[in-house]
Amino acid sequence: MKIILATSNKGKVKEIQKSFDMFEVVPFDKIIEPFEIEENGSSFKENAIIKAKAVYKAIDDKDAIVLSDDSGISVPVLGNEPGIKSARYAGDNAIAKDNLLKLINELKKRDIKKTPAFYTAAIALATKDGIFSVHGWMYGEVIDEARGENGFGYDPMFIPEGFDKTLGELDESVKKELSHRSKALKLIKRVLW
Repeated sequence: MKIILATSNKGKVKEIQKSFDMFEVVPFDKIIEPFEIEENGSSFKENAIIKAKAVYKAIDDKDAIVLSDDSGISVPVLGNEPGIKSARYAGDNAIAKDNLLKLINELKKRDIKKTPAFYTAAIALATKDGIFSVHGWMYGEVIDEARGENGFGYDPMFIPEGFDKTLGELDESVKKELSHRSKALKLIKRVLW
């Protein structure tokens, strides 16, 4: 079975390919010309569905299985920012490091060294049988510095519940067990079977 990912984010592609190693998993830009998908939903779920539907329609193959992810980090003390804007927190053309630094700076501005935060992952699946979606969460705290080289995005500043190291410092196998995306991917596998 081939699963087409509605993303070209290398970090997400790698993580999803490892979780679905029993399937052929390819980013959509390896099958069709890449195009911009406007993520104008008001929730992670809405944005995941928008992406899955857009790629499913563009591929124009009724037997295609398209999987999309919309995920991000929310910090309650900041009004749940960056939330659904996690990938564009520092601006539309920002790279992951810019977003990380902006969140660190927002904490520093408020003199916050450590505060509760959580990751959310919404996974959507578009198939000829319909649209399906699930969620996964990971809780912990963010700190006002980046530590470690593993993971991507906000991982170097996020300490999962029960740990004293950031996701950037923890081994990839540990992150896979804890990850919001891993939890959501386990749930969506049930839809595929």
